[in-house]
Amino acid sequence: MTNIGIVGLGFMGLTHIKAYRQLPGANIVAICDAVRLPEDGNLTPVAGNISTADQIKFDMSVVKGYRDYAEMLANPDVQLVDICLPTPLHADVAIAALRANKHVICEKPLARSSSVCRQILDAAKSSKGYFMPAHCIRFWPEWAWVKQAISDNRYGKVLAARLRRVSEPPAWSKATYLKGEESGGALLDLHIHDTDFVQFCFGRPRRVFSRGFVRISGAIDHVVTQYEVDCGAAVSAEGTWVMHAGHGFNMAYTIVFENATADYDLTRGPNALKLFQNDKPAQTLSCEGGDGYVGELRHMLESIEAGRPPSIVTGEDALNAVAICEAEEKSIKTRQLVTV
Repeated sequence: MTNIGIVGLGFMGLTHIKAYRQLPGANIVAICDAVRLPEDGNLTPVAGNISTADQIKFDMSVVKGYRDYAEMLANPDVQLVDICLPTPLHADVAIAALRANKHVICEKPLARSSSVCRQILDAAKSSKGYFMPAHCIRFWPEWAWVKQAISDNRYGKVLAARLRRVSEPPAWSKATYLKGEESGGALLDLHIHDTDFVQFCFGRPRRVFSRGFVRISGAIDHVVTQYEVDCGAAVSAEGTWVMHAGHGFNMAYTIVFENATADYDLTRGPNALKLFQNDKPAQTLSCEGGDGYVGELRHMLESIEAGRPPSIVTGEDALNAVAICEAEEKSIKTRQLVTV
């Protein structure tokens, strides 16, 4: 069992708590929130882009409650600190936790800028604890499947890849998300999932060419990017949270291999992932495993148990994802190709 302390009890904190409940090796011993900490341990679910009606209540005679994360870090029972705070607060808490030699998992984006990301990574280098950024898409079963299909050339080389992540404006934590100087807008908070997946599948892009605009947050709220990658595939991604009321949230990808096309669309429900091959009927594929949140937290717990650092996603990956997004933002502003 790994003893866990959760910092931040908003939508993402509750999402992580629900995921831990599906993992036998997880033991939540502490919760921390300067504003939302409930005296009776009852956490009302917070609305988000992945809906749930689960109720969560902790026995506060067993689970310790804190309003100050420094006090939680002083608790020797806490082995893993899970940071689910707004982006501007990641660095201070992560660095303090790493200096306390705790294991740390931190929500994406790792920080508002790549320079702040580097400060976190520097602290991780001198810590006895393991550090992992929570880039959940790498662990989503259908994304893990297509990553493996790309890596093993199952259908030949990739000719083209298009990723799409589109949503209405965030309906929760608006004071944070819609303050672009803190959140980074849809570019850094939403689109970064697909930017990271591009580098996961094809390596760090050489250059990016992006178009986009500011609409509601003061930062980039809509972006479409073309990535120049080493394998020569035509790779692009769209990210936005400016869709109008009723549109909801969707994530999708289309990967064109030499010998097949893989197409995923969340709105198709159980038929989300389809595979098309010449001279064969279209296939609907079912990928086993829980959602990406369960997958990433399982990987962190298994890494701690095995005594080895997490490997599917690293701190350098998180820093690079932010740096690529920074290049995309520069491309939007300059209307030029930008070297990453």
